[in-house]
Amino acid sequence: MDPWEAALLVIATIGSLAAAAGAWFQESRSSTTQLAAVHRKLDLIMDHLGIASPGEAEVIHHLENGRMIEAVRLYRKQNGVGLVEAKQAVDRIAARLTTRNEP
Repeated sequence: MDPWEAALLVIATIGSLAAAAGAWFQESRSSTTQLAAVHRKLDLIMDHLGIASPGEAEVIHHLENGRMIEAVRLYRKQNGVGLVEAKQAVDRIAARLTTRNEP
């Protein structure tokens, strides 16, 4: 085998592996995005039905004491979501608390 043919074979193999790895990472990101969307929808449904999620009492405790950052941090830790999703969920919980406490 000519050295140029061997070099081309190695380059082609590396390119194929890189393409496969890229496809795998893209699929992984897509799955994460889809899971986050499902989680958001489930949160909205639970909020609408008035069902408290597990650990929500601790989040509510932080909100009642004016500790929004701690509430978001705890929500992220409990649910494994990103900062934006946690902030939106905590805002929904806070809004629900506000509407409950209004006369």
